[in-house]
Amino acid sequence: MTLFIGIQLLMIVMFLFFGWAIVKKEWYWLISNFNGKSKDEQQQLIQNGYPQRVGKLMLATAAGMAILLPLSFTSFQYSIEVQFGFIMVFLLGGLIYLSKYEIKEKRKRSYIFSSLLAIGTIGFIVGLSFVGYKDFELMENEDSFEITGMYGGEWEYADIRHIELLEEMPEVTWKENGFGLATLAKGHFKVTDYGSSLLFIHKGSPPYLFIETENDKIFINSKNRDETEEWYDILSERTK
Repeated sequence: MTLFIGIQLLMIVMFLFFGWAIVKKEWYWLISNFNGKSKDEQQQLIQNGYPQRVGKLMLATAAGMAILLPLSFTSFQYSIEVQFGFIMVFLLGGLIYLSKYEIKEKRKRSYIFSSLLAIGTIGFIVGLSFVGYKDFELMENEDSFEITGMYGGEWEYADIRHIELLEEMPEVTWKENGFGLATLAKGHFKVTDYGSSLLFIHKGSPPYLFIETENDKIFINSKNRDETEEWYDILSERTK
C-alpha cells in the first residue's frame, strides 16, 4: 500500500507540474505532437484554446487524484479501483472533449480516434479485470493437484516438500507479475521470508494454505474456511 500511495503522489506532482507549465509558462511543446505541427496549425490551436485546456485537464486530474487519495487510508476495499478508474475515465473523456478545440479540418478525425481509444482502453481494462476477479479452486487428480484459472497450473504430489496452514498471510511486498486487486491477489509476488511466490489469495479470509514444491512456493485459500482446510487435508493425505 505504501508503494501505491507513493506512485499516486508522484502522479499528482507530475500532473500538477505539466498542467502548471502549460497553463502558466505556455510550454506548449510539452503537449504530444504540438511541435510536430506547422506554425499555422499551432497558432490555430492556440486561438482555439486547445493547449490551455490540455493544461487545465492535467490540473483537474491532479486535483481529483488528491481528493480521492484519502481513500487509501480507509478500510474501503475498492480504493485502488476507484482511484485508477477515475484517472482512466477522466483523462479519456477529457481527450474526447478536447477534440472540440482541434483544427477544424482535423476535428472529426480527432473525435473518432479519441473515441476509439477510449472504447478500446476501457474495454481492455474491463476484460482484464473480469479475468482477474474470476475465482480459482484447487482440484484433486490421481497423481497431481491443479489450481484453475489465470496463473494456475498442475503440480505432482511427489514434488511437494512442505504444506502448512497459516492463520495470517505473510506480508506481500512486491508484485512481480499478477493482479493485486482490492479483495484478492493472483499471480507472482514477493512475500516476506518466502521470496518469490505464486499467490491465489482472497484477502482477509484465513486460513491460508502454503504449499512448497521443488520449484514453487504457493499460497492459496478459499473464501470458505472449511474448503481451505479440506484442501489441506487432501494434500496431507496425498503426501504421506
